[in-house]
Amino acid sequence: MLFWFVIAYWLISVAIGLIAATRVHNTKDFAVAGRHLPFYMVTATVFATWFGSETVLGIPATFLNEGLHGVVADPFGSSLCLILVGLFFAAPLYRMNLLTIGDFYKRRYGRTAEVLTTLAIVISYLGWVGAQITALGLVFNVVSGGEVSRLAGMWIGSGTILIYTLFGGMWAVAITDFLQMIIIVIGMLWIGGEVSSMAGGVGAVVNHALSEGKFAFLPPADPKEMIAFFAAAVTMMFGSIPQQDVFQRVQSAKSEKIAVWGSVLGGSLYFVFAFVPMFLAYSATLISPDMVARLISSDSQMILPELVLSKAPLVAQIMFFGALLSAIKSCASATLLAPSVTFTENILKPALPHLTDRKLLFWMRVVTFSFTVLVTFYAMYSKASIFKMVENAYQITLVSAFVPLLCGLYWRRATNQGALASIFCGIGVWLAVLLAGGDDPFVPAQLAGLMASAVGMVLGSLAKQLVHHDIHVHDRLLQGHYAAETHGLAHEGIGVVHKHGG
Repeated sequence: MLFWFVIAYWLISVAIGLIAATRVHNTKDFAVAGRHLPFYMVTATVFATWFGSETVLGIPATFLNEGLHGVVADPFGSSLCLILVGLFFAAPLYRMNLLTIGDFYKRRYGRTAEVLTTLAIVISYLGWVGAQITALGLVFNVVSGGEVSRLAGMWIGSGTILIYTLFGGMWAVAITDFLQMIIIVIGMLWIGGEVSSMAGGVGAVVNHALSEGKFAFLPPADPKEMIAFFAAAVTMMFGSIPQQDVFQRVQSAKSEKIAVWGSVLGGSLYFVFAFVPMFLAYSATLISPDMVARLISSDSQMILPELVLSKAPLVAQIMFFGALLSAIKSCASATLLAPSVTFTENILKPALPHLTDRKLLFWMRVVTFSFTVLVTFYAMYSKASIFKMVENAYQITLVSAFVPLLCGLYWRRATNQGALASIFCGIGVWLAVLLAGGDDPFVPAQLAGLMASAVGMVLGSLAKQLVHHDIHVHDRLLQGHYAAETHGLAHEGIGVVHKHGG
């Protein structure tokens, strides 16, 4: 019965996504929903995109093993990322009227920086989307009682999500996200009430977790532990900011004000509701301690699904798995769309000049299909946990794209040469520490890479310039004078090209 409810829900949501596809008439509709989304829909799509498999399965499993200290990256770092985007990045980026985040690097730093950062951003999505595909395989396997293997579940899940993402683009993602946010909230609260009654109430669960030290947040007063804690926090807090899925939500809003506050509210809601799955999973230690003891070391991601299947009534099971599927689908569809649009616009389009808008839309769909197949194979062969797949995804954008974005907006003296130095220093040091630092270096690779990226930006921008840079580009960008290329403003043709200090 549960399996057929899940199938029915799955088909209905795909149909809604396909209906939304009727709104897609050009690349702007496909990539940023024509910049027409109202406040409630921007808030919903910010929340639903981040409330994915790692929130329902990965974070609770990590919390059971490591306590609050272990989830500093997500939900603490990830929710702060969305709030920081709203407060400091949404407004200036919205004014630029760009299609992708890669367009920012092109117009601020030139073609080379655009290509390098775009490739880093696209690669980073393998881990995030892979985590959602892995979770889909797990869910189909569980609700079918083992009749559908995890591998088959991955292909079924990725294939059906691809259908409405391929045709509906950002419009399909936004409309389904709004509906899925409602299901997530209702489903999580419903199952929370059911599990709470079985565990003896919220107070009993919280007090037990407190007595077991699960609410200890800060690391021990040890330099290595403190550095590792800080590195975990900034990986998702800063590494997620230069991402196309975040950028798309900013650009899809009807107004600058909606872009700002939709991101802030969506991030705040995500932080609050991310604690519900943690509460549910910890309740299992009171309700079914034998089951927790059996799974905690072998497959802790299964604790929450096992608890619901074995202890909750059918209605609660339907609500839980409906919410879980909503979380995974909203996240997966957004993260399939984002790298596909970025790669097409910033890598493929310049290589295929004279493309019409219709042809460009066709290639966006081809790339979306190709990326879906690639990431499904990646998920099949990855051995990392869902939580680690998501956490590791942002290291490459942290060390290569965050500093150039921040300085490009807020430091007038940042130059093309500084951006390239930042990218190469960040990635180079990150890779060097990964290869030479072993499994547990004193300074984590992503933090070392971030510091090297910042040093490269400063030294590269202040040194004698060997790379041409337009000294007026920063001011024009912030004033919104750089609109889309269709408005007739070519980057190379505006202003005077100078050499800083030369």
